[in-house]
Amino acid sequence: MSQRITIDPITRIEGHLRIDVEVDGGKVKKSWASGQMWRGVEQILLGRDPRDAWIITQRFCGVCTTVHAITSVRAVENALQLEVPLNAQYIRNMIASAHAIHDHIVHFYHLAALDWVDVTSALKADPVKAAAWIEQYTDWPLNNRHVMTDVKNKLATFVGSGQLGPFTNGYWGHPAMKLSPEVNLVAVAHYLQALEAQRHANKVVSTLGSKSPHVQNMAVGGVANPIALDSQSVLSIERLLLVKEQIDKLNDFIQKVLLVDVAAVGAVYADWTKYGAGVTNYLSVPDLPMDTKGEKFLMPGGYISGGDISTYKPITSYQDAYFRDGVAESVKHSWYQGGKGALHPWKGETNPEYTDFQDDGKYSWVKAPSFYGKPAQVGPLANVLCMYAAGHKPTQAYATKVLDTASALLGQKIPLAALHSTIGRIAARAIRCAVMGEYLTANWQALIDNIAKGDTKTFNAPVFPKGEQMGFGYHEAPRGALSHWVVIKDGKIANYQAVVPTTWNAAPRNEDDAIGPYEASLLDNPVADPERPLEVLRTVHSFDPCLACAVHLVDREKRKIVQVKAL
Repeated sequence: MSQRITIDPITRIEGHLRIDVEVDGGKVKKSWASGQMWRGVEQILLGRDPRDAWIITQRFCGVCTTVHAITSVRAVENALQLEVPLNAQYIRNMIASAHAIHDHIVHFYHLAALDWVDVTSALKADPVKAAAWIEQYTDWPLNNRHVMTDVKNKLATFVGSGQLGPFTNGYWGHPAMKLSPEVNLVAVAHYLQALEAQRHANKVVSTLGSKSPHVQNMAVGGVANPIALDSQSVLSIERLLLVKEQIDKLNDFIQKVLLVDVAAVGAVYADWTKYGAGVTNYLSVPDLPMDTKGEKFLMPGGYISGGDISTYKPITSYQDAYFRDGVAESVKHSWYQGGKGALHPWKGETNPEYTDFQDDGKYSWVKAPSFYGKPAQVGPLANVLCMYAAGHKPTQAYATKVLDTASALLGQKIPLAALHSTIGRIAARAIRCAVMGEYLTANWQALIDNIAKGDTKTFNAPVFPKGEQMGFGYHEAPRGALSHWVVIKDGKIANYQAVVPTTWNAAPRNEDDAIGPYEASLLDNPVADPERPLEVLRTVHSFDPCLACAVHLVDREKRKIVQVKAL
C-alpha cells in the first residue's frame, strides 16, 4: 500500500524546502520538491543603479554571498562590454575559490555526513583502534590516539548532558547506518577539526573582501582593493603572505583529511552508487578567468546530455551564445503568474500568485529552469564530469585518486560511472574542492607575479550609455551554475533575474511536465523505515540544497518580522 511522507523542512541550513514522496514496497514511486518561501529580490532591484545590484543580490542568502556579488558585477560588465583588470580577476578568483572550499568542507562534515555517520555509535569506539585505522591512509597529525581519546571523552560529556545541539534529531541507530564505531569516532573528530579548516577559508575571503560573509570589495569594473606593497592600509605584501599561509593550511586539510574521509565513506556505502542519479543532463559553466575579457579559464564548463560524457559541448566565454540562448524558466507548476510558456531570463517575470499545494498543479515557489527545453542537473557532479570530459588534467587526477582509494578500501573497482549517484555527488564535491585548492594557490601566485611586473591596476570605470543594454553573468558556484541576467535602460535596471543552482535542482515539473533533478533523483530510492526516512535525506542533501537563494519571503500584511536593537 502506498504511503505519503512529507519532510518539511528537509534542509539543515538555508531555507524552507519541503519534500513529499509516495513510498510503495519500500521504494519511492512519486516525489515533489517544494520551495516554501517567495523570492522577491528581483522586484527590489527594479529602477536601481546597476552598480548597486551586487551588494543587494548578496542578500539572497547568508551562505551563498560572494557568488552573487561576483555574478552580478559580471552581468553588468557583460552588458557594457567592460573589461576587468587582471589583478581584479585574480582577487575575485581567490575569493570565489576560498568561498567554495569553505562551502564544500561545511557540506561534507556538517551537513551531509550526519546522514552517514552515527554520532552516538562513536561512544562504543576504541580510540586506539580508531587512530590505527585512519593512520594507515594519511599522516594528518591530528589522527593520533590522544586526539581520538579526547574527542570520545568530549562526546561522552556532550551526549551525557542531554544537550545534543547540532546532533539533535539525527536518525542514530538507523539500520541504514553502516560505519563501525571506530570510523564514526574518526568522523566526529574530523567534524570538529573541519570547524578550524573553515576559519582558514574565511580568513582568505575576509582579508581580500573586507568581511565575510557579504564581501565589500566588489565593483562593476573590478575590485576596490588598492595595491601598494609598502602600505599597511591597503592590500600589502604582509596581507598577501597572511593569505598564502591560510591557503597552505586549507590545502593540507583537503589532501590529508577530506579526500581520505570521502573515499572511506564512499567505500562503505558503495551500494549508494545505485541510487539517486535522476536527471543526467549536466550543465556547468567555465570559471576562474585568467584574462581581462573572460575568454580564458582555468576550469572548463559545458553541457553533457543523458550522462554520456562523449556528448560534452563546451561553453567558451562570457559572450557564449550557446549558453545565452539556451536558458529559460517555466512557472507552470510554480506560484507565479504565468501562461506565457517558458521565458528567457531577459524577459522573465516574478509576479507571485499563491494557491494551495496542488500535486498536479502549482506546488512550489521555485521556478523550473530548462536548457534548450530540458531539465538539467547542476553542481559539483556536473562540473567534475564536464571538466573530466574536457580533458582537464587536475580533475582527472583527483577523480582517479578518490575512486582508486575507495576501490582499494572496498576491494573492487569503482568506475567513473558510479559518480552518477547520491554518493557520487558527494565524491564529486571533494574532487572539485581539491581542484579549487590548487587554483587558489595558482591565483595567489599569478597576482604576486603580476604585481612584480609593476601592474597594480584593479578597476576600470564603467560608463552607462543612453538606451538599452542587456547582459548576463555566470559563475560556477559551490552548488552549481549560477547566472544573473540584467536589462539596463538609461542607466537604470529595467529587469533582473537570477537563475540559481538550487532553482535548477529543486525545480518542480517544467513546461512539459518533466520532473526536476531532486524529484527524479528520489525515484526508486529505498526507504527502510517510513517514520525515519533517512534515505530521502541522503539523496536530497547530496545536492547541498540552498533554498534561501531560490526563494524569498514576502508578508502581505507588512507585519514586523524581526527587530534588532544595537546596545
